[in-house]
Amino acid sequence: MIRKVALAAVCAFMAASAHAQVGGNLAALPAVDIYIDITTSKDGAPVLSKTDFDLITGDYYRLNFKSDGKKDWRVELPDLLQNSHLRVVTINDVEVHLQGLTFRAIEFDDKPNSASFTLTPIRPGDYQLYVGPNPLSLDRPIGEAGVQPGAKAAFGKFHVK
Repeated sequence: MIRKVALAAVCAFMAASAHAQVGGNLAALPAVDIYIDITTSKDGAPVLSKTDFDLITGDYYRLNFKSDGKKDWRVELPDLLQNSHLRVVTINDVEVHLQGLTFRAIEFDDKPNSASFTLTPIRPGDYQLYVGPNPLSLDRPIGEAGVQPGAKAAFGKFHVK
């Protein structure tokens, strides 16, 4: 009798938690493309072509960033990167296969440029996208991460379900 109750409890637990599991190929092609253009406003602030994104855990996405090149911009989304499986970063048609490794940011120099990377979100949540100046342009330390105090910036949000 105890075995039957224990087996029933285990089955009930597995059925209740099954909706949170991701199965299959986490990098199944084709990736869903998301395009984000970064332009520079007249007052020198970054402007994002889109700021709100809905993603689903287990789906495969390619985030494509394109900068107008009028200013040096730094793109950061550390929480999304830490809660996703990363696969490929492409900058100027050069691919870097990460296969689960991570990176901190993408910096665009003062010329038109593009970069993309593929990912599969693995944890639900709301994750911030930050685009601001390269810290060096504000006399900040090389590689400093996060929102730069007093800097003109743009923000977006990734909603992962």
